[in-house]
Amino acid sequence: MTPLQPGDRLDHYRLDRLVAMGGMASVFQATDLYTGGKVAIKVPHPEVEREPQLFERFRREEAIGLKLNHPGVVKVLPDGKRSRVYMVMEWVEGRSLKQIIEEEGKLPIDRAIRLTISICNALEYAHSQSVVHRDLKPENILIDSEDRIKLIDFGIAGQAGARRITFAKFSDTMGTPEYISPEQVKGQRGTARSDVYTVGVLLYEMLTGKVPFTGDSPFVVMNERLLNNPVPPRELNPAISPQLQEVIYRALERDPRNRYSSARDMAWDLEHLDQVGVADRAELRNWRNRRTPRTRQILVYVGLAMIPLVLFALLLFAARH
Repeated sequence: MTPLQPGDRLDHYRLDRLVAMGGMASVFQATDLYTGGKVAIKVPHPEVEREPQLFERFRREEAIGLKLNHPGVVKVLPDGKRSRVYMVMEWVEGRSLKQIIEEEGKLPIDRAIRLTISICNALEYAHSQSVVHRDLKPENILIDSEDRIKLIDFGIAGQAGARRITFAKFSDTMGTPEYISPEQVKGQRGTARSDVYTVGVLLYEMLTGKVPFTGDSPFVVMNERLLNNPVPPRELNPAISPQLQEVIYRALERDPRNRYSSARDMAWDLEHLDQVGVADRAELRNWRNRRTPRTRQILVYVGLAMIPLVLFALLLFAARH
């Protein structure tokens, strides 16, 4: 199928400009020629339509988007017959959290807290609908001029009762290295508490201008998360209160059982920081002690990550021969 370009017409939409291009789809700002309003059009790449696993993943994202109805989640708009497969979404005028951090560095504390509470509220709604995002990152959070947030890109989101998609297991497991939860590094499927972990990473980054774990490769970053502790946020930004730092550590607990049980609980603490007790944490004392993963341990995690890729390659080979 011919790739679309700005200026093309797609049914009753005019594609005005390309705003994003990912591994699965391109996103255009478009004009609805019936109403004159702006929308976002997400069009899968041709190879996605040819591969059943990828196509089902795109369809699932649309189904989840149609199900969710919350001011903090981008709305997927229903539409009638279409000449090809695409998704229509509300147009959000604003910047991604990634753009804001890149342009402004660390954010004022009050603003970081306010944005995080809004993210928690949107997540709590999604979780109440049995939807787990599993790929939260600054690129997937849009913020308008009044600091209202929208969660976007539920491409690898999980939905209770839905069949697992073979190809998506790689993304389900790995997510994005800087924001992935420890249990996902270990090959477990992301849960609501995995999303809470990522919110802790986002809050850390908004307050310090840095992510908690870095490295020369994705696997180094992920192993850092399993073996070492981040620089305490107050070391990077002394204006952070002990109570706010405690909230971050509660979200970043390696064991999900020790983490906030819900996004709602994290939001409550952020709204009532004066009531947050501060724990005597070993992480605040020994963060300078760095552990190096054993070669065998690295190979185990690399192997876990590669299994879905190998399976997907075999599926492609079988489909084409």
